[in-house]
Amino acid sequence: QVHVVESGGGLVQAGGSLRLSCIASGRFSDGPAMGWHRQTPGNQRELVASMSRLGRKDYSESVKGRFTISRDIAKSTIYLEMNNLTVEDTGVYYCNHPEGLLPWGQGTQVTVSS
Repeated sequence: QVHVVESGGGLVQAGGSLRLSCIASGRFSDGPAMGWHRQTPGNQRELVASMSRLGRKDYSESVKGRFTISRDIAKSTIYLEMNNLTVEDTGVYYCNHPEGLLPWGQGTQVTVSS
């Protein structure tokens, strides 16, 4: 089974950028579908970006045009490039299968200040 460890979060001013990384252990050689989920204070976890096994990318409307998901199968790593961050992007970011089928990692905290 695939286990994930997220990193790259931090404190950034509005308009800034961050790059999140997720290293997956286990059966990642075939590049499974993966995504980035976000949990904001008081809200349920939501899928904000995903990549299918064949490489198709999808984004939620709230991040489209600002976030980019990518992967390096050789490194078993999934990335989330986040640009033009807003206060509303503050939350804990998790990588997982788009349907959350894997054990959840600890996530990485992103805090955007105004």
